[in-house]
Amino acid sequence: MEADQPFPGRVMRLHFKCRADLPIGSALRVTGSTLWSPTHLAQEDPLQTLSAASQTASQAPILSTGAEEDWVDVNILNQSHASTYTSSIEMYTTPETYPLWQTRRPVVIVLHKPKGIHHHYYRYLVVTPGAKDGETLKGQRSVEEEDISDSDSERGVESQYQVATTSNEYSGASQVMLWEDPFEQFSGNNLCNLPYRTIDIDTVTNEVTDQDQIDNWNGKEDASFQAYSIREAINEENRRLLQSEMPSRQISRDGSRTPPFQTQQRIFFVCYHLPVVVVQDKGSGHWKASWTDSLLAKTDGSQICSTYQAHWVGTVTTHPPITKEEDKQAVQLLLEGMNCYPLFLNSDMAEAHYFGFCKQVLWPAFHNIDILDLNVEEQSSWDQSNLDNWWKAYKEVNQTFCTTMLGLIQPNDILWVHDYHLSLLPKLMTSGEINLYGKPITRQVFFLHIPFPTSQIFRELECGSWLLEGMLHAHVVGFHAFDHARHFLNASKRIFGLKYETMAGGLIGVHFSGRTVMVTMSNVSIEPRMIDTILRFPTVNACKSALKEKHDGRFIIGGCDIGQRLQGVSFKLLAFERLLRDYPVWQNKVVMVQRILLPGTRKGDEGQTVGELRFLVKRIKDTFGEAVMDYEEIQGSSIPTDQRLALWKASDVLMATPLREGLNHWPMEYIYARKEPETPGVVIASEFSAVASILNGALRVNPYDIQMTITTIDKALTMDLQEREGRRYRDIDFVSTSPSDKWTKNVLRDLKDAIQMAGSESSQTSAANTPNTSRHGHQQIIDSTAAYLARESNLSFTRLNREAVKRAYDSTTNRVFILDFNGTIVIKEPPGKYLKREILGTSGNKPLPEVIEALNKLCTDSKNTVYVVSGDSAENVLNAIGNVPGMGLAVSNGAHFSTPVYPGQKRQWHIFDLGVDWDAVKRVALPVLSKYTARSNGSFVKLTQFSIGWSYYSCDPEWGSMQASHLVLELKNELRAFDVRFVTLKGVVEIVPQKLNKGLFVKKVLRDAVRKSNQGIDFILCMGDDISDEKMFTSVYSYVAEIGDEENAQPDPPIVDENPRSVELLESMKARDPMYTYTVAVGKKPSHASQWVSDGMEVGNLLVHLTGGQPPIKTMLEEKALNDSPELWDQLTM
Repeated sequence: MEADQPFPGRVMRLHFKCRADLPIGSALRVTGSTLWSPTHLAQEDPLQTLSAASQTASQAPILSTGAEEDWVDVNILNQSHASTYTSSIEMYTTPETYPLWQTRRPVVIVLHKPKGIHHHYYRYLVVTPGAKDGETLKGQRSVEEEDISDSDSERGVESQYQVATTSNEYSGASQVMLWEDPFEQFSGNNLCNLPYRTIDIDTVTNEVTDQDQIDNWNGKEDASFQAYSIREAINEENRRLLQSEMPSRQISRDGSRTPPFQTQQRIFFVCYHLPVVVVQDKGSGHWKASWTDSLLAKTDGSQICSTYQAHWVGTVTTHPPITKEEDKQAVQLLLEGMNCYPLFLNSDMAEAHYFGFCKQVLWPAFHNIDILDLNVEEQSSWDQSNLDNWWKAYKEVNQTFCTTMLGLIQPNDILWVHDYHLSLLPKLMTSGEINLYGKPITRQVFFLHIPFPTSQIFRELECGSWLLEGMLHAHVVGFHAFDHARHFLNASKRIFGLKYETMAGGLIGVHFSGRTVMVTMSNVSIEPRMIDTILRFPTVNACKSALKEKHDGRFIIGGCDIGQRLQGVSFKLLAFERLLRDYPVWQNKVVMVQRILLPGTRKGDEGQTVGELRFLVKRIKDTFGEAVMDYEEIQGSSIPTDQRLALWKASDVLMATPLREGLNHWPMEYIYARKEPETPGVVIASEFSAVASILNGALRVNPYDIQMTITTIDKALTMDLQEREGRRYRDIDFVSTSPSDKWTKNVLRDLKDAIQMAGSESSQTSAANTPNTSRHGHQQIIDSTAAYLARESNLSFTRLNREAVKRAYDSTTNRVFILDFNGTIVIKEPPGKYLKREILGTSGNKPLPEVIEALNKLCTDSKNTVYVVSGDSAENVLNAIGNVPGMGLAVSNGAHFSTPVYPGQKRQWHIFDLGVDWDAVKRVALPVLSKYTARSNGSFVKLTQFSIGWSYYSCDPEWGSMQASHLVLELKNELRAFDVRFVTLKGVVEIVPQKLNKGLFVKKVLRDAVRKSNQGIDFILCMGDDISDEKMFTSVYSYVAEIGDEENAQPDPPIVDENPRSVELLESMKARDPMYTYTVAVGKKPSHASQWVSDGMEVGNLLVHLTGGQPPIKTMLEEKALNDSPELWDQLTM
C-alpha cells in the first residue's frame, strides 16, 4: 500500500480535446505545463541558451504581498510578449474527427500537494505555420486589429507587447494568430489578461474531475471557463462596491487603480535623529517639543500626513540631557502625541555608534576619503581596537531600531529608513519579519542623504559588504544625485557581482537575491510655506539692513559652511584672496561674509580646519584690510533660520565650494529668499556638490581650480540684471514647488513601481479555485488576471521537501539522478569582497566528504542511474569524483560523456557528432580571440574538445563586459558560415555547436536507463544552479511527454565512431504510475524547475538523507534561522 500513497512530485500526463472550426492551414495548440509563469522560460528553446538567459531576466517573478492594497500593473508584468505563450503543445485532427482537435502528446504537470485539488490553468491558441508577421485569419480578432482600432496615445508605447509567439520543441517558434476571448472583455493592451480555462486534478487519485471533458473554441459556457467567470463576477461586484464607497478612485477592469496605497496606510520615517527639538522649561520643569526645519519633519498642510498615518522613529537629544526616569517617560509621552517614538540609547553605545563609527569611519569613507588620506594628527579612526568596538555598537544600534520597529509594524506598512546611520536596518527588518510572520510584511525604502563612495574606497571598509547587503534588502534605494547612485551600482557589481538594468519608467533595477531592487534619484527643495512665514519676521529685514550698513555698500559674497575640510572653505578663501590680488578693483568694493558652523561631530577635523581658516582670514585682512572679511564661528550645526535668511537677502552672491557633499538646501533657500520682487542674486556652486546638478542657473566651479574660481567670482559680481533674472528663472520653479511633501510622494511612487516590478513573495496558499473574499474584504479581491496567474504560478514554485522526496525514493524501482557539478553538488564559496558573484569559485572544486559518500551509496544501488553533468573540463571533474564507482559523467555541457564505470573497468569517453568542423572554427576564431586577449589584461583563451572560450572574469568587470559584447558581435560576423552559437555566462564567452546543450544528454540518459532495465522510469531527480541547466529541466518534461510516442521522438545525436542508435526499444513502453519527477533549481530564481532549494548545502543534505544518513550540513538559510529563530529552524528542517 505504501507505493500507492501519493507524494508531492507525482507526474500527471494530461491530454486535451477541443472542437474548433479553423480555416485551412491553421493549427490549434494548447499552452504547456504553465499557462503564464514568470518562473518558467520558453520550454522549447533547445538551442539558444543565451536567449533563455535574457528571457529569465525579463520574466522575473511578479509576486503579491497578500496585503490589503496589493496590486500589480499588468503592463509591467508583460515585459516580454513571448511570456504570454512561452510553450505550447501541438494538437491534431483528421478528416474523420474534424473539427475535434486533440493533443498528440500530453501536457506534463507536476503535482505538489499530497492531497487535495490541483488547479491547472490553460488557454487554446491558433498558429499558422509559415505566416508572416502581421498576417491574420480573415474574420477573426487579431492583435494588430486591436491596436489599429485604438487611437489612445499610450497605444504606441504598448504596441511592442502586441505580437505573441509560442514555441514547440520540433516546430520552433510560431506567431500566435488567434486567441480565445468569448467574453469580449479584453481590450487588446495586454495578452496576459486574456480569459483562462481551468481543469481540476484530484492529487490522491491522479485523475481529473471530468475525464471526458471536451472544450469548444470560444465556448463561454464550457465548464473549464467557470472558475474564471466566478472570479470575474466577484471582481465586478467588488469594483462596484469600492466605487460606491470611494467615487474618486478609478478602478479599471484590468485591476489598476489610483492612489496605489490605501488611504491612511501607515508610513514610518525611521531616522537616527528625530526631527524635533525637545527643551525643558527651567521654571516649571515641563518639557516642550517642536518640529525642526529638517527635511524629515512634519510640515503644515502636508498631503502625506493627510493621506497616510505618518510616524517617526529615532533617537532624541533633549536640552538639558535627561537624567531621570520620570523625565524620560514625560518626553516619551510628549512625543507620542506627535506620532514620534523616541529611542533612548545607552550613552556609551550611542557615543561609539554616532561619534565613533558613523562620524570617524563611515562619514569620511562615504565622502571618498581614502584611509591613507586621513590626517595623522587626528585620532586614528582606523585603530583596530576602536574599530571593533565601534562596529559592534553600530550593529547593536541597528538591532535596537529593528527590535523597536518589529513591535510597531503591521502588514502593508511602509518603512522608510534614512541615511547611513541605519544601513543594516533593511536586512534586519526583513529577517525579523520572516521570523515573526513567515514572510516580509512591510515595504521598505532606504534613502542615503550623503554621497556614496567609489567602489575602490568602499572596498576599504572591512564591513562594506554588510552595509551594502543591508541596503539591498530594501525595495527602493534612493539617492539625491546620479553620481551617488552610479557608485552604488558599481559597488554592487564589483563586490557582489550584481547586474543592473534600466527598467520601464526609467528606474534602474539591481538583481539581488532573486528579486529586483529599484535604485532611484529624487531631488527635494525647501519648504516654501515655512520660508515665507519666516521671511515676514521683522528680524529678517533688521539683520539684513544691519549687514548692509555694516559693510557700507560693498558687494557681499555670502557663505555659511560647516567647519570641516570637505566643505572646501579653505579653497574659497584662497580664491577670494587671489581675486583681491589679481583684480585690485574689487579691494574696495567687495566683502566676504563667512559663517563657520562647528557641530562638534568631528572634533579633530573641525579643530584643524578652523585653525587653517583663521590663518587664511588673518592673512587676507593683514594684506587687504579688515573691511574685506566678515568672519564668524558659531557653535552648532545650524544658525537660526531668520538670521540665515537675512544673510541670503543681504548677499549679492552665495558661494558654496564643497569638495564632496550630499544635498545642501541652502543655495535653494538663497534663490527663494531673493525671489521677486527682490533683486536676484547669483549662486556659485561646486561641481562636486549634489545641488550643482539640480540648479541650472548656478555658476559651477571646480574648487581646486583657483584661476577658474576667481574668474567665476568676477563674472558673478559683474553680471547684469537681465542675466541674473534669467538664471533665477531657470531654478525658481523647482525651488518653490518641490517641497518634502512632493519628494515623499515621488519616492512612494517609485516604491509602488518597485512593488509592481519585483513584488514581495506571498506565503498564502491557494486553497480554492476561486478567490476567498473573506480574508481582506472586497478591496483585496480586485485583481487583474495577469496578477492572479502570476501569484498562482509563484505558489506552485515550492521549496523542495526532502522528506517527500525520500518517501518517493523508497517507493520506486527505476530511478535516475542527473546532477549539475559546480554550485550543486560542489558548494559555492561565499562571496568575497573582491570577487564577482557570477564567477565565484567553488570550495576546492570537490563535493564535501559526506556528499561523496552519499553518491557512492546511490551508485551502488542497482535501482539507480546516477550522472553528473558539468560545463567544466574532464580533468577537473575526474579529479573530484572520478573514483566514484558506478557513476556516469558528462563534461563540456554534455558533448563529452562517459557511461558508468565499475571497479576493474576503464572509463571510456564518447562524443556527440553535432555537425561542426571544429578545426575550421578554430582557424577563424583564434585570431580574433588573440586580439581581444592582448587588449584585456587578465583574459585568456580556453580550449576544450567541443568549445572555444574567452575568459574575462579576471578583468576589470566593466571593461571585460564591454569587450565581451564587442567580441560576440565580431565573432558572429566571422563565424556566420558555421553552425555555432555564443554563450556568455560566468565571465566567459563560449563558442559552442548550435545544437549543443545539456538537454540533449539528459534525454539520452533517460532513454538509456529504460533500455538498461527494460522497464519505465518512475523516479527522476534533476538538479542544477544556473541558466545552462534549464534545458536539463525542460528535457526531463519533454522525455516524460514522449513516453508512448517514441516513434515520433527526435532521436539522439549520433556518436562519433559509433552507429546511430534508434529508440525502437522504447516503443512499447508505457509511463509508470505513479511516476515522480523533481526538477530542482539551486537558489530561488526564475527557472523551468518545478521546485527549488536554497543552496548546495541543501543538495548535499538531500543526497545524504536519501541514502539513510542524517544530514549534517546546515544550509545558509538554516544557519540564519538557527541563529535568529529556533521556531523557523524547526519549520525548515521538518
